[in-house]
Amino acid sequence: MLDAQSNPTRTYLDRRVEEFRAQVQRRIDGSLTEDEFRPLRLMNGLYLQLHAYMLRVAIPYGTLNADQLDVLAEISERWDRGYGHFTTRQNIQYNWPKLPDVPDMLARLADVNLHAIQTSGNTIRNVTADPLAGAHADELMDPRPVAELIRIWSTDHPEYQFLGRKFKIAVTGSPNDRAVTKAHDLAVRIVERDGEVGYQIIVGGGLGRTPVVGKIIRDFLPQADLLPYLEAVLSVYNLAGRRDNKYKARIKITVNEMGLEDFSALVDEAFARIRPEFKGADQDLLADLQVAFEPPALPARDTDAYEAARASDPVFRSWSDINLRPHFQDDHAIAMISLKPHGGVPGDASADQMRLVAALARKFGNNEIRVTQEQNLVLPHVAKADLPALHAELKAAGLATANVGLASDIIACPGMDYCALATARSIPIAQQIAERLEEYEVEVGEMAIKISGCINACGHHHLGDIGILGLDRAGVENYQITLGGDAGADLKIGDKTGPGFGYDEVTDAIERLILAYLDLRAEGERFRDTIARTGAEPFKAALYGEEGNRDAA
Repeated sequence: MLDAQSNPTRTYLDRRVEEFRAQVQRRIDGSLTEDEFRPLRLMNGLYLQLHAYMLRVAIPYGTLNADQLDVLAEISERWDRGYGHFTTRQNIQYNWPKLPDVPDMLARLADVNLHAIQTSGNTIRNVTADPLAGAHADELMDPRPVAELIRIWSTDHPEYQFLGRKFKIAVTGSPNDRAVTKAHDLAVRIVERDGEVGYQIIVGGGLGRTPVVGKIIRDFLPQADLLPYLEAVLSVYNLAGRRDNKYKARIKITVNEMGLEDFSALVDEAFARIRPEFKGADQDLLADLQVAFEPPALPARDTDAYEAARASDPVFRSWSDINLRPHFQDDHAIAMISLKPHGGVPGDASADQMRLVAALARKFGNNEIRVTQEQNLVLPHVAKADLPALHAELKAAGLATANVGLASDIIACPGMDYCALATARSIPIAQQIAERLEEYEVEVGEMAIKISGCINACGHHHLGDIGILGLDRAGVENYQITLGGDAGADLKIGDKTGPGFGYDEVTDAIERLILAYLDLRAEGERFRDTIARTGAEPFKAALYGEEGNRDAA
């Protein structure tokens, strides 16, 4: 992992903090109006939500060390309400900071090389990556050196601070895409062709009011061409993208209106101009980053204690079956820590819970923590011999819920409880569904339920096996259901089922879908497999009844 205290980085962060401290003071004394202050605070990740300011902190490619997580816990206690909210972009949000305190929060973040720069505004946002990077057995190459290269290149890039709209980039090094790459404005997949490692480049994906599956613009790009090619894509979008309508300003609209072939031709022209400007410094930096992110040397450990615990403790066995993922070293495992206790707020972690996870990372996990796009935490390098002790400590802290990837592992945006843009509540719906489905979820198995409180789709509802979109219908919350979405490598947008459901109806509707699935599925079928085989009609019938289903069609 990179040194958290490199002098140039600290100097830069300190300068940004003091600059913002002066801007905050001018806002407090009335020298700046809110309209004048708004672009300045957004440049520093500070939003004005329904009830208070919200500070969004970047966690680059979802990777933290224990000291950083301790500081995130400290900030939540000193300047917020004792918890943080982990998001689908591997960030953490504080929902209740007071404006005079925000510069002190940013200064404390800088102590551990964290910040809130480019977590908002029309710029390149936090670069995300596979949260199991550098640990999973299926990985071709750790994508984090590439993600860090892109982060360094994009931070304060003078050409890309005032894009037409926000711009999101993701990177993965696994064929089993855990970074939702095709839902991004731009994505990099590390691939191998004829023994050579390079990149597949995807462009024009996105969710929101116009969900679009990203398209492959370059099937194989040599490693040395990465940054100049990305710069070519951004430069074409920056000039050709719509600026007359913010809803049509995303690159997905530009690619769709122009056509991939014509857009790609402009990118190729720009790349031909830009490529000679890159003399190799980027590749030298990438080589250094690859050394910095070399996999840890993990001593071999006996697994007898792990196997004995599985044999004697059914609770531990259930947790290990559901919450562990295969590690590149057979005597280790990746431990997923659910932030979704049944009835809890998805993605929330208290200061005490964050401190515990940091302590467990030091004790059992090579000092590393990851944040997932599903709003959970990960210890990526745990010896199987240590898993019984790890589980015991997680259980005592209420962090051992065995539901990662199951029906109650629900993604939910903050919704109308916090967000000024939301048109419906998300959090209480997620809580109600999780409690209702608890008795079914082991039988149901793998399932993704995702909830958004408005059409901006921060809860990725388009990509759920079951997606729920909260809307305002004449002042009343109404929840539209989609089926058959998929966030994996072959990303698929879910299909709308028909009329929405009221706040008091939607949990019953989801239960009917689950019961229909249990009745319809063949042996070994996941929800997505069953709906692909049967079509949506039997599920619509479960939602609306036969007569209502005909009306919905």
